[in-house]
Amino acid sequence: MSKKEKPIVALIYDFDGTLSPGNMQEYAFIQAIGKNKDEFWKENKELAESQDADQILTYMLLMLQKAQANGISLKKESFQKFGESVELFNGVEKWFDRINEYGKKKGVTIEHYINSSGLKEMIEGTKVGKKFNQIFASSYLYTVDGIAQWPAIAVNFTNKTQFLFKINKGITSANDTKKINEFINESDRRIPFNHMIYFGDGATDIPCMKLVKQQGGHSIAVYPPRKNKEVAEKLITENRVNFVCPADYSEDKEIDVVVKTIIDKIKADSDFNELMKLHKEKAGKTQNK
Repeated sequence: MSKKEKPIVALIYDFDGTLSPGNMQEYAFIQAIGKNKDEFWKENKELAESQDADQILTYMLLMLQKAQANGISLKKESFQKFGESVELFNGVEKWFDRINEYGKKKGVTIEHYINSSGLKEMIEGTKVGKKFNQIFASSYLYTVDGIAQWPAIAVNFTNKTQFLFKINKGITSANDTKKINEFINESDRRIPFNHMIYFGDGATDIPCMKLVKQQGGHSIAVYPPRKNKEVAEKLITENRVNFVCPADYSEDKEIDVVVKTIIDKIKADSDFNELMKLHKEKAGKTQNK
């Protein structure tokens, strides 16, 4: 099989609670504005409820207001700098290269995507920010002087699903509203849903996890090791995900074994389908003689 014909397997991750044990704002940013995480999220909840607003939009507004009030730069580089302090679950830093290598040995191309309500600029600044083929996440609009002034994209738990279809159709622009709605035959789509593995940690990921699973892909609910296991297990008993794993991405841990097994299955299914296609084509040529 040539390089171009290699099946592509898309690993799609939520970020907060999936690759990182906390919300990304809860590390250096909240300390810099003189708040603790409970105060920040309480204020965000109250603002959203009082204005009947989306909590993603309100947290983005609060970040701008608090940064400005505390003399913190609103440039993209500043948000990226805060991303450097974001903690990751055990094994995450080495995960991407190891899985890429495994895919290469198996004859598949591995691609990694973020689908998150968190801030794109902060994700870019994390230790793994350069490991992703695309980061679909909330982000800001910037002035000509590079100052954040307004939300450009706010990703909540329902509109997350649009990015699955963009990955499916090979669309890299978050702005696109045309190609995403064009009809494309399933066989012509860049990454079929059954070649997707979705990683999420809870309620905000349910629409994506269930969609991927219903379309023949695989969804994994992760939970912090030694706690909150019952939340993830509820998702599998409700038939919303395929697997439940502790968020330890180290070699030979449960999530590592599950993902490698799924990759094996995708490759085997791809080879099987190619074999059936070949035999059908051979039979057709014989009939036409």
